[in-house]
Amino acid sequence: MRYFDTSFVAPLILPEAASGPVAAFLESLPANDLAVSHWTRVEFSSLLAREVRMGGLTADTARAADARFETMIDESFAVLLPGRADFDLARAYLGRFETGLRAGDALHLAIAVNRGAEALYSLDRNLIEAGRQLGAPAVRLSLPRNDR
Repeated sequence: MRYFDTSFVAPLILPEAASGPVAAFLESLPANDLAVSHWTRVEFSSLLAREVRMGGLTADTARAADARFETMIDESFAVLLPGRADFDLARAYLGRFETGLRAGDALHLAIAVNRGAEALYSLDRNLIEAGRQLGAPAVRLSLPRNDR
């Protein structure tokens, strides 16, 4: 199983420089091997809400993007439900202060590790570096020079 954080799947709905490479990469993987979590769904909704607050999206555009996101998730990804063990491991990861992890990223790492994910894909350099420090299978897709 390959786990994807929000930063990796968001460009499939919200156009950015990473959109093409992310789509091509996902198309190269076996369809039954892709997973996100319910936390990913919450983070994507938070991203949309922030964009509306900041004036980057209208409310109608955000609602349409959220509907497209939910359809994509339902059709292409297994959705993992975080449990107590995930929150406990995320908390332990946050205790490793040198990683600089934020709560949401720690939860993504914990979900992937506790489910035995072959890889956790992210476009977030900080999450990837923290994951490597923690021994998690964190992977960053190589993108064109103007990436994150």
